[in-house]
Amino acid sequence: MKRLLFTTLVFIAFISCKNEAKSKQTEDTGTSKTEERTDKQNDGLTLLKGQFVLYDGAAVLQTHANIYGLFITDKLKELNQLAEKYKKEPTDMVQVEIRGKITNQKDEKILWENKVEVAEILSVNPIPKDENNVVKLGEQ
Repeated sequence: MKRLLFTTLVFIAFISCKNEAKSKQTEDTGTSKTEERTDKQNDGLTLLKGQFVLYDGAAVLQTHANIYGLFITDKLKELNQLAEKYKKEPTDMVQVEIRGKITNQKDEKILWENKVEVAEILSVNPIPKDENNVVKLGEQ
């Protein structure tokens, strides 16, 4: 009987120590995730890659999943100047990679549901010829 009681106590002590170690480990990993994040990941900006065009005062960014209206700011004007190098016509789109703040706030000029304020320009490239599916009407 004493052996059974002793074995039970050892078994209970072993199980409680094991659970305590697991809970400490999950607490440690929870704090390390926020410490491992970079400043760029904590600034509230989103990385967006897609096709950009600014035409007649309206700026649009088309990603693989969504279409965004872009707020006209100094950073957007800078992006357009970089994009002009790759355009043959004013309506041509350019491949861009930006970081910006996405919002759904109402705006009287931008009627797209999703809007972006450009905060950082990462890259500007021409669209590869095989992806340029523009249909042009009229005589050539």
